[in-house]
Formats: sequence, C-alpha cells, structure tokens
Amino acid sequence: MAGKNVPFPMLSDSSGAIGELYGVYDREEGVDVRGRFIIDPNGNIQAMEVLTPPVGRNVSEALRQIKAYQLVHRTGGKEVTPSGWEEGGKTLKPSIDLVGKIYEQWKVSDSYK
Repeated sequence: MAGKNVPFPMLSDSSGAIGELYGVYDREEGVDVRGRFIIDPNGNIQAMEVLTPPVGRNVSEALRQIKAYQLVHRTGGKEVTPSGWEEGGKTLKPSIDLVGKIYEQWKVSDSYK
C-alpha cells in the first residue's frame, strides 16, 4: 500500500469540505489548492503554506518545520529554532536579554550540522 510508511497523518479531501474550512478550496475548479498545515497537539495551527497548483511543495522543508515545532513543544518553548535550523543544530533560549542580540548568539552556520 502506498504511503504506509508516512510517520504523520495525510488525507484526501475529495468533497472539498476540509478545504472550505481552511480557505483553500477553489470552487470554480472544484479542487483544493496545494495547502499544508502544521497543527500542534492542542489543535492550533502553527504553520501553513498555500500554493497555487502549478508549484509543488517542498517535503524536506515541511519535515524540517515539523521537527522544529516538535522540539519547541517538547521543551515547552524554552528552546526555539532560528532561521534555517536543522535537527541537531543550535537552538536559542528566548529571554528579554536576547531581544536585538540574536546575532551575538547565532550564526547561519550554527543551524546546520
């Protein structure tokens, strides 16, 4: 069966009902536009990406974001991920002292293994 090793829920929306709820259903064409929503365990949308049909999504970027949101959730927000963060890369500990000084704590090369 195709997709049996996907480690997260995926679904189809043949009726357009879910697309209507998320604002990605194209009534004229009768299809959902390409949408991706990352929803946390509390049911809150943490990220979304909506693309018109001619352009595909980036699965690697979606997985990177899921890992980042999982880390933030796991640490209760005590660690956050800077731009371009990759799993195993340096995280930041948010505080008032960090405001305006992220450049002192993080370099682009810190995000990549």
